[in-house]
Amino acid sequence: MKSTVWFTDLRTSPKENLYQKLDKLMDAAGLDRILEKRDLAAVKLHFGEMGNTAYIRPVFLRRIADRIKECGASPFLTDANTLYAGTRSDAPAHLNTAIRNGFSYAVVGAPLVIADGLRGKSESSVAVNRKRFQEVYIGKEIVEADAYISVAHFKGHELSGFGGAIKNTGMGCASRKGKLAQHSTVSPGINEEKCIGCGDCTEHCSQSALSLEDDKARMDAEKCIGCGECILICPNAAIEIKWDQAIPVFLENMVEYTEGVLKNKKGKTFFINFITSVSPACDCYGYNDAPIVRDIGILASADPVAIDQASVDLVNREHTLPGTCMERNLGPGEDKFKGIYPKVDWEIQLEYAQTLGLGSRKYSLEKI
Repeated sequence: MKSTVWFTDLRTSPKENLYQKLDKLMDAAGLDRILEKRDLAAVKLHFGEMGNTAYIRPVFLRRIADRIKECGASPFLTDANTLYAGTRSDAPAHLNTAIRNGFSYAVVGAPLVIADGLRGKSESSVAVNRKRFQEVYIGKEIVEADAYISVAHFKGHELSGFGGAIKNTGMGCASRKGKLAQHSTVSPGINEEKCIGCGDCTEHCSQSALSLEDDKARMDAEKCIGCGECILICPNAAIEIKWDQAIPVFLENMVEYTEGVLKNKKGKTFFINFITSVSPACDCYGYNDAPIVRDIGILASADPVAIDQASVDLVNREHTLPGTCMERNLGPGEDKFKGIYPKVDWEIQLEYAQTLGLGSRKYSLEKI
């Protein structure tokens, strides 16, 4: 059975600006139908790592928060702390980063709540009883919210191929313990021929799993938590994922965590994807490379699988922009995400999510 995904492009006129089109999009997709008066509504987004500028503009979150309040609910903007060392690894640093990136109350009109507390240990265990996990660990404030609204910046990702509604939910809502559980099978290796012993990776690793010996990086597998941060930190591409079963397992882990987030919120979830500034890698890095395709538009749906499938399809229909990192799959109809990450089978996350009943890969795209 097809799910409906609603879409608006970015064309505007003196009679209708983009805020008004976003309002129409949320109304058409039924935001009001998931909300009741006095609901506490978790609006899950990525506040952006300091130095990254690809994240969704805070003014759009203001519009979304205003629409939620018009429905009688109380929105709060939220994310969970990161597993890696960065500017969002504890609640004070996370909030400081969010505010410096423009997500202050004066701008967004809603409070900011870090879902897993001061150091990422405030969590709730949710039983899923699936292939990979019997239970998953989700940021407590998201579990206790009445409604869940994912607002995702759609982009590439080095472990999942792309990041959209599913990754924003499954990985983004997990506590530090939950993030570790999802990443635990992803262990990078060192290509000694490429390694020049610069030490960038050793300084960045939050677990001290990397060290220098004889001017080469060395990995302590027992300390490694598999966050994958060192892969993009290395300036010489000397740290590589061991491409075996790790990525399929990681993707299934992420989907089972998505199920855990949504489990106690039947009929109370909503998903918005912004296909703008489509950077090749995650917003978790302190920089963002040039977007690989033009800004396409905004999507909304009650189905996280359908909205991600539609987002992938819209990106893949595009010509690649000149002057980007793309070297293959440049034309319309070619898979842009496999062009960047050829060994990541991103379809696994959508197929597994569909198998678990989280949504449908078949959809109808309704343009407003």
